[in-house]
Amino acid sequence: MVEPVEKVAPAPGGCGAAPAAQLGAGAREFLKALASEQRQQMLELFAGGIELTVGTVAERLGVGQSNASQQLALLRRGGLLTSRRDGKQVFYRIDSAAVDRSLAELRAYLHTCCPPGN
Repeated sequence: MVEPVEKVAPAPGGCGAAPAAQLGAGAREFLKALASEQRQQMLELFAGGIELTVGTVAERLGVGQSNASQQLALLRRGGLLTSRRDGKQVFYRIDSAAVDRSLAELRAYLHTCCPPGN
């Protein structure tokens, strides 16, 4: 007996077209973290690989510690910062390896969905 063949709609772009590009959750969080001007200003404080505490970030930007803590958490979730605890203090710094991974994923996504002109 012959099995029925399931009909599949053709992919957009014609026969044999590649599936639509998908941006991973990590890259989405990366872009969300960069979407705020305040968080972009925070990142600039970490230039040169220095470590800063929440209190130092808050002081340098003239914002409350609660606000700074929330924004730093979003930057960490987005893979832009990493943190370490030393007693009661939490020190943040740029997570270069994670940033490189997110940029590579974003670049691959853009080349798949929107290839550069020849």
